[in-house]
Amino acid sequence: MTGTPDVKIPITTVWPGAPYPRGATWDGEGVNFALYSRNAVRVDLCLFDATGRREVRRVTMPEQTDEIWHAYLPEARPGLLYGYRVHGPYAPAKGHRFNAHKLLLEPYARDIVGPLRWSDAHFAYRIGHRNEDLSFDRRDSAAGMPKARVIDTAFTWGEDRPPRVPWADMVVYELHVRGFTMNHPEVPPPLRGTYAGLATAPVIEYLRRLGITTVELMPVHAFVDDRHLVQRGLRNYWGYNSIGFFAPDQRYSSGGDPVSEFKTMVKTLHSAGIEVILDVVYNHTAEGNHLGPTLSFRGIDNLSYYRTVADDPRYYMDYTGCGNTLNLQHPRVLQLIMDSLRYWVLEMHVDGFRFDLASALARELHAVDRLGAFFDILGQDPVLSRVKLIAEPWDLGEGGYQVGNFPVGWAEWNDRYRDTLRAYWKGDGGLVGEFARRITGSSDLYEHSGRKPYASVNFVTAHDGFTLEDLVSYNHKHNDANGESNLDGADENRSWNCGVEGATEDPEILALRARQKRNLLATLLLSQGVPMLTAGDEFGRTQGGNNNAYCQDNDTSWVDWNTGESGRRFLRFVRRVLAMRRDHPVFRRRHFFQGRSIRGGDVKDILWLVPEGREISDAEWSHDFARCLGMYLSGESMTERDARGHPIRDESFLLLFNAHHEPVPFRLPAFGGDTWWDLRLDTHYEIGPPPAGPLRGGDDYPLQARSMVVLGERRERA
Repeated sequence: MTGTPDVKIPITTVWPGAPYPRGATWDGEGVNFALYSRNAVRVDLCLFDATGRREVRRVTMPEQTDEIWHAYLPEARPGLLYGYRVHGPYAPAKGHRFNAHKLLLEPYARDIVGPLRWSDAHFAYRIGHRNEDLSFDRRDSAAGMPKARVIDTAFTWGEDRPPRVPWADMVVYELHVRGFTMNHPEVPPPLRGTYAGLATAPVIEYLRRLGITTVELMPVHAFVDDRHLVQRGLRNYWGYNSIGFFAPDQRYSSGGDPVSEFKTMVKTLHSAGIEVILDVVYNHTAEGNHLGPTLSFRGIDNLSYYRTVADDPRYYMDYTGCGNTLNLQHPRVLQLIMDSLRYWVLEMHVDGFRFDLASALARELHAVDRLGAFFDILGQDPVLSRVKLIAEPWDLGEGGYQVGNFPVGWAEWNDRYRDTLRAYWKGDGGLVGEFARRITGSSDLYEHSGRKPYASVNFVTAHDGFTLEDLVSYNHKHNDANGESNLDGADENRSWNCGVEGATEDPEILALRARQKRNLLATLLLSQGVPMLTAGDEFGRTQGGNNNAYCQDNDTSWVDWNTGESGRRFLRFVRRVLAMRRDHPVFRRRHFFQGRSIRGGDVKDILWLVPEGREISDAEWSHDFARCLGMYLSGESMTERDARGHPIRDESFLLLFNAHHEPVPFRLPAFGGDTWWDLRLDTHYEIGPPPAGPLRGGDDYPLQARSMVVLGERRERA
């Protein structure tokens, strides 16, 4: 527990302390404070009462060692609220933005309490002045600033162990801590929207029944609601606006102790065998561009923490679209990020990370270098090299699109998978070759570097963009509620409304939309690689056509658990397909297909078929009119072994895909013998395929328009 300090006890004694560990560290006797700033001339530690409103003591840091300012307060205790004032030159043209009138958050703060109450005092310059940020503002920002809080890291983890789900077996579920349970009818109202709410029995049971192995939490690092959003009555709901890389955001805490509550959530999910991955935003901070507020890093040592323009350090290099880019070329900033990552693994027990705009972290000078210092250090770290590392493999700078170029040990969000599946099932022609590459693990992107199919994190939707329901219901974005004249959000979505824009009661259109959703998710869940679902897609969550709901902390973004009968039917379908994936290793291979006979057999590990039942020719891959193909997966030809070295065997399957608007008779292969097929799945049917006996090889299967079929092979009729 963090506790509350007894401010009646005067803190009168100040010892020199030590430069390490960084941050505020309670050692059982007192608290050591250590803050990095190369260019500061003085650092004041400001202590506050339990309310955070009154400064009760200001301590000038007595020592500086290797550019670390430090002090030890033997009378300090967990619960103490504090901040910093850092003195130095205010010379924006030279990259220095020190202003001791501004209270600053500790970069290593483990807990951050109190709201950010916006005012002009948060800016180091006088807003509206003709010289803008070259001017100097003397107003004190402390009254409207959150405060860092000293914590005791002690926690009873008991027998907690990381689930260590093998990459190939993972099913990732991207969710927002607040939005996932805000409307959940079985979560007690005081716990909705919190870490504790995510750890309740109904939520855990739902995730287990669905078949989820890994939850990926959208940003939980302490973050800031942008001033312009607050002025419009909106919030930075997604949270990609970090200001504290060690502190779980307090707004997701039900009882005022976010650190312990977060740990309890992780422990509870682990006990159910579910991993926890954090979406982390180390590429930029909430301080924005040169006209942004002074909240932490900018006022501590702007030139060290941020990448500035080489010949004009007043301005920032912006590879993120958010105004600034953290300077990972600086060893202390790189150390900050590594210390943060290790903290979340060792102290908070998370299982891995998804790195937002990861290309920005890899930039050496202006280029993206996949062997940069960031990757080198992660790759050799004895803690971080063993957890799950997932890249969003792009940023907004030149050369920032790096899908397929991250090192061994990394998985990547594969947007080429997303775009191909959307376009194929929409009915675009000439895509069967690209479609085949994506659903077999994207070997063209990952095999050359020695990675495996599970390097590809496959997805059809994510938090950014349309939900699955909206993907089949809207041709255009509808973002007016964001207050940006519908100019925000992607214009190219590869979506199709199936005939009517938005809500409709037309039964034919509703049936087509439902079938398209079944096609997209069945393909996703039976593709090679790691599938990622977006929370609520499994029962048809809608955002009303908003494809950029980053500022909508309301029913637009919150999961609506009142799914209706159609939602419940779709949920049963998704569970069934996930069970099929879980039960059959042929759908989650750990090695790429070889496309040739295995172990001297006469059947390849994978075969591609045209509707006539024969193997596809090289020329037919590029036919613009081709929208139908079959994929045969040989379970008998698998060369993989289990953890004890035993060969893995499985059934063989035939998957038929038809994105054409008309039915196509598809001849079932016979392989020169008495081959029979069992129908396992047909997305043309909402509940399940009609009862059918074994289907004989050589016969035609009536593959319906815009549908997908899964058949299991028998070598002889039972």
